[in-house]
Amino acid sequence: MPRPEPWILAVAAAMSAVLAVLVVSQIVVVLREWRLRKDVLGALREGQTRSDAPQVQVDVLRTTDDLGDGLLPLLAARIPQLWDLHHLLSQSGLGWSLEVFLIRVAAASVALGVAGLLLAGYAMGAVGFVTGGALPWMYVRRAKTRRIRRVESQLPDAIDLIARAVRAGHPLSEGLRMVAEEAPEPLAAEFRVTFEEQRFGLPFEEALLGLGDRIEVVDVRILITAILVQREVGGNLSEILERIAETMRARFNLKRQVRVYTAQGRMSGYTLAALPILVGVVITVINPDYMQTLYHEPLGQGLLAGAAALQGIGFLWIRRIVDVRY
Repeated sequence: MPRPEPWILAVAAAMSAVLAVLVVSQIVVVLREWRLRKDVLGALREGQTRSDAPQVQVDVLRTTDDLGDGLLPLLAARIPQLWDLHHLLSQSGLGWSLEVFLIRVAAASVALGVAGLLLAGYAMGAVGFVTGGALPWMYVRRAKTRRIRRVESQLPDAIDLIARAVRAGHPLSEGLRMVAEEAPEPLAAEFRVTFEEQRFGLPFEEALLGLGDRIEVVDVRILITAILVQREVGGNLSEILERIAETMRARFNLKRQVRVYTAQGRMSGYTLAALPILVGVVITVINPDYMQTLYHEPLGQGLLAGAAALQGIGFLWIRRIVDVRY
């Protein structure tokens, strides 16, 4: 096996140094957040705020677009996409801050870029760099999707609980409190925020609209619209909520049937995307000399980059086909 070129070793060393710096930065961020939580919990247990602990103000009316202090708000003023990324992180329920997410994206990009550069040259290094940057974002999107699906499955029962509370003579805010206390997570956490917001002075309409912003589900927006219209024109709120719960259950059952019908297409997409990679890895392990031309020749590296691009396009195309919207 030929030795890597000196410039490749130099670039790999530089990227490794950058990776080390990013890892240390990640550790510092995690330790800082852990110390902050420890100081706040200690102050709460003592019943008073320590003079040497960071002053943390908890504002239940704070929006999800609050990035705190530092450099990120200044960057977000010039890069609006950072607000959308921050909103995505809050919807995923992972508890990642935007700073932590960006550090992990940089670390994954450098790590896979160095691996691709050392194993197969600059072309695969570039592919590894792009892939590493996309992996954390894909993970966050996947976490958001799982959380939204759990909310969708829990929402009809929560609406029935609100309807029973209203039928028993309780105000709508009391129904929100019951959902916040008795519903499973993550739906209970979202209703808890809504209940606390209106309890601490935010107008009820704005608290409901904030719920719709945090949970990007059509059923939630239907619920909010029905409640706001009922508050304007009147009507039997408990009956309205029961009808909405029945409609949501029917839509949820239909959505699950669609997922069953499109399962074969999704599995085909996963198989077609993973099979060439697995075959290439197996052949490399069994007969490394057979694959050296593909890894070290410029033509082979170009073919690998083109194959990776076509694989990504095909996978996204299949996902688009089986993504039934209704």
